[in-house]
Amino acid sequence: MDFGFTTAAYVVAAVLFILALGGLKNQESAKRAIWYGIVGMALAVVATLMGPGAGLWIFSIILIAGGAVIGMQLAQRVQMTQMPELVAAMHSLVGLAAVFVGLNAHIEIGRVAAGFGEASLPFPQETYGTLTGAAKEVADQFRGFAAIVAKKTGVEINILRVELVLGIWIGAVTFTGSVIAYGKLAGRVSSAAEKLPGGHLLNIAAAAISVLSLVWYLSSGGFFPLFLLTVAALFIGYHLIMGIGGADMPVVVSMLNSYSGWAAAAIGFSLGNDLLIVVGALVGSSGAILSYIMCKAMNRSFVSVILGGFGGPAGEQMAVEGEQVAIDADGVATALNEADSVIIIPGYGMAVAQAQSAVAELVRKLRAQGKNVRFAIHPVAGRLPGHMNVLLAEAKVPYDIVMEMDEINDDFPDTDVAIVIGSNDIVNPAAQDDPNSPIAGMPVLECWKAKQVFVSKRGQGTGYSGIENPLFFKDNTRMFYGDAKASLDTLLPKID
Repeated sequence: MDFGFTTAAYVVAAVLFILALGGLKNQESAKRAIWYGIVGMALAVVATLMGPGAGLWIFSIILIAGGAVIGMQLAQRVQMTQMPELVAAMHSLVGLAAVFVGLNAHIEIGRVAAGFGEASLPFPQETYGTLTGAAKEVADQFRGFAAIVAKKTGVEINILRVELVLGIWIGAVTFTGSVIAYGKLAGRVSSAAEKLPGGHLLNIAAAAISVLSLVWYLSSGGFFPLFLLTVAALFIGYHLIMGIGGADMPVVVSMLNSYSGWAAAAIGFSLGNDLLIVVGALVGSSGAILSYIMCKAMNRSFVSVILGGFGGPAGEQMAVEGEQVAIDADGVATALNEADSVIIIPGYGMAVAQAQSAVAELVRKLRAQGKNVRFAIHPVAGRLPGHMNVLLAEAKVPYDIVMEMDEINDDFPDTDVAIVIGSNDIVNPAAQDDPNSPIAGMPVLECWKAKQVFVSKRGQGTGYSGIENPLFFKDNTRMFYGDAKASLDTLLPKID
């Protein structure tokens, strides 16, 4: 059967996915990029259903329809504040799929081997096109993925075993790692970095078991070494992410994105699906690059983040002196009405309170008075790369006043008022002043250099990462306590 349509469709879909990825580089082209991705995925699904292994149509349609319904329900119900954990949950499904595909490939290899064994034949050492007699009859009796396996030579079967092992290992690490990341982001697992006794030695032991199991599996082809390798990988994913603290979660999300891409690529190699290989490589490489960008923004080593615990605080942290001074809505309104320049720094607290629309309304009122109002966005603000940009775009904040850290950091000394809404680590001066701080050396928004700083915060806690912030105790800082949305709703009528 000629599968030229499938091949051509895969090429078009791959191009659309590349255009989608490229279009996400800025907010203006993001909507168009999403449609590229939607069309590309729809084309890929149709081409796959008509390609090699086509069949079981009713079952396939039921699964596709079920997935579409679940996806629509999630899209309608999930709040923007839940997007980070949703992304982590989606990554876990990709990892689990890789594990199942790898195990299925192992089962199919065994089934084909049994077929040749019943005919008292070994796996052919020559290509399918040169087979004759009983060997060709055995190879032709299989359907679906087993037919692909039956047409491989002994050497190609060993290569397939390596591919399925990589898929299972990466997929298992991605699965448990993503489940733990989901738990941390959703508040169901402690955000603190926690390890079992033995710490890194346990990870090294699990990695060694994985390598030994690979060698054992390639030499024996048995299920038990594959099972052992899977268990070791599941443990590594769990223990690695449990050992990473809340401050590093944006890196974890992008890192798991990379893992899921490589898992998808491994699935593609196992299934002989070129599109999965291309898409997996795109996701894996872009996720790795994003992880590097996140680590650079935090002045952290990528290795120290993913291993969790290396590069931590070197000694006792500096004591924070003074007290947090509160201010009410009237005081904030007076300062804003008198200010000429205002910089707003959003954080995850804004997302939790769903205050982005109230913030956008405050900006509109201040700009109507002719004031220079801008947003300062730290690369790791929130719990997902670009989290704050998405929230502000949702609230219809003009793109041209949303500035990255490097673009706006030097402007704080000339700013009348800086408003921090639900942020902690990204405005923490301890990153510059305390060499023993867990975030020492991390580039931060230097809002304390503004003439006045107002911090909208629920209470006096240390935030998600558990790191105390000296900013809250500075002489020019006032704490605007309360839920961010409720506080802003109280403030808005007081802005002239």
